[in-house]
Amino acid sequence: MLRTFFFAVVVRPLCHVVLGFNVRRREALPQSGPAIVVANHNSHLDALALMALFPLRNLSQLRPVAAQDYFFRNRFLKWFALNIIGIIPIERTRQTTRRDALEPIEAALDRGDIVILFPEGSRGEPERMTRFKTGIVHLAMRFPAVPIIPVFTHGLGKALPRGEALLVPFFCDVFVGEPHFWNGDRHEFMDRLNERMISLAREGEFPPWE
Repeated sequence: MLRTFFFAVVVRPLCHVVLGFNVRRREALPQSGPAIVVANHNSHLDALALMALFPLRNLSQLRPVAAQDYFFRNRFLKWFALNIIGIIPIERTRQTTRRDALEPIEAALDRGDIVILFPEGSRGEPERMTRFKTGIVHLAMRFPAVPIIPVFTHGLGKALPRGEALLVPFFCDVFVGEPHFWNGDRHEFMDRLNERMISLAREGEFPPWE
């Protein structure tokens, strides 16, 4: 109930009223899991904003992947991240193998969840997208029938960029792409996924953010 209340009263009004989301092809988002949503990442708002795109009835299925070392810094933040946001905590230490790091995500997909993933890794510079890292390949190989939906967001990096604590209301655009599936070739898979993200970014014809 607390999770539903938080998203209904805080997150959704923030995203749809204060930030004024303009969403293209919302109907392309998965209606149920298992599914993977991949997006660019340059704001603390990214995961919450993507979750706000879904109906509240899907909330229990939505599982954003987040860095354990960041969200487990204190007891309250850990409790909030696990119980209210519903993150899948991932260790980023060198001692953790890539396969081990993906096991919690694989378990969520096995349960039929909708996983929200940011393949760029850590948050980048405001409104500057970098190529996706290859961890998504291992998930695609194990779950070839699971759709991977690319989503490009613009404006969140301006509203609340990395290192800032003060929200600046700024209109945000969201572009949802067609599902992407494993095709048997990791290099071609990554090239096509990155090309789809670039194509979504170009739809808005946004000038460079300085």
